[in-house]
Amino acid sequence: MYESFAHSAALEEHLSRPTPGVMSTLSRLDGDVIVLGAGGKMGPTLARMVRRGLDAVGGADRRVTAVSRFSERRIGEQLERHGVKTISCDLMDEAAVQRLPEAALVIHMTGQKFGTSDAPERTWAVNTLAPAIAARAYARSRMVLFSTGCVYPLVPVAGLGACESTPLTPFGEYPNACVARERVVAYEALASGMRLLQFRLCYAVEPRYGVIHDVARKVAAGERVDLGMGFVQLIWQRDASARAIQGLEAAASPPVALNVTGVDRVSIRSLAERCGERLGRPPQFVGTEADEAWLWDARACAARFGPPETSTAEAVDMVCDWIGRGKESLGKPTHFEVRDGAF
Repeated sequence: MYESFAHSAALEEHLSRPTPGVMSTLSRLDGDVIVLGAGGKMGPTLARMVRRGLDAVGGADRRVTAVSRFSERRIGEQLERHGVKTISCDLMDEAAVQRLPEAALVIHMTGQKFGTSDAPERTWAVNTLAPAIAARAYARSRMVLFSTGCVYPLVPVAGLGACESTPLTPFGEYPNACVARERVVAYEALASGMRLLQFRLCYAVEPRYGVIHDVARKVAAGERVDLGMGFVQLIWQRDASARAIQGLEAAASPPVALNVTGVDRVSIRSLAERCGERLGRPPQFVGTEADEAWLWDARACAARFGPPETSTAEAVDMVCDWIGRGKESLGKPTHFEVRDGAF
C-alpha cells in the first residue's frame, strides 16, 4: 500500500518519519548529533528524522545541529521550525569547522557530483578536503560518511554485484574523487581511532528526484529512455536515511564500509513499462542493455537492518502518483545512464 502526498510538506513529513530501527538505535547511543552538509536533497529530512527520533525516545534535551551553507534560506528556516538548530558554515574552512559545536554522533553528507566535467578541481576538493577537515574536528566521535556505489567499477549484470571488498577501481573523475574521499577520511580515522562507517549509497529515490522520477518524467513527456545502463538498484529515501542514522551504531575502528541499496535488481526497461502503465503513456526507448552496470551486493546491509519498509513497487507507485498529478521536481536529474563517470 502506498501513500499519496498532497504537497511537499506532507511528503517531507513522511520522509522524516523515524522508523523503529532509528528509535532503537538512538535510544542506545548517547550524545548530540550533527549533520554536516545538511542542505542538499536528502539532508533536511534526515536531520528532521534524527530530531523526531530523539524526541520519541526521551532525548528532547539532546541537540541536533544541521550545518550547510544554506544558500536556500527557506531550508534552514524550516529545519529551525522543526527543532533542528542550523549553522551556516563553509565546510572547507578548517577554522570555521573547528568552531562548530561538539557532537558524539556525526553524519557527513557533503559531496559534489555534477559539474565535475567542467570543474574537476572543485569536485576533488569538496569530496576530499571537507570530509578530512571534519574527520580531524570530530576525531573522538562516531561518523557515518556518505559515499557512493560508484566507487566500484562496472560489474557484469550476470553476477552478484560489487561487494564491500571489491577493489575500488572505477573509471572517471567523480568516482575516483569519491574513492579519494574514503581513503583520506580512513587515514584520519586510523590516525585518531575515530569510529567510521563508509556509507556507500545508491540510489536513493523519492517523488521529486531519483532514478524512478527521471524515468517516469521521460515516459510522461514522451521522451526516449536510455537502456544503456540496463539495471539499477534503488532504496526509498526514508529507508536510506534510517540506515544512515542506524549506521552510527555500526561505525567502527578500523573503519568499515557498507553497500546501502535495495537487494532487488531493477530493469530500466521494466521500470519504464510500469511507469507507462501508471501514467497512461507507452514508453519509448533508445539503446540496448549493456553487459555491465553499476550493481551492488547489498546482502550485508539487508542482514544488518532487514528489508526496507518501502518496496520498489510501492516507490514506483508513489513517484508516478506525484508526477501524474503534475507536482514539482527538484530539477536535479541523476544521470544514472552515464557509464563513463563524467558528470
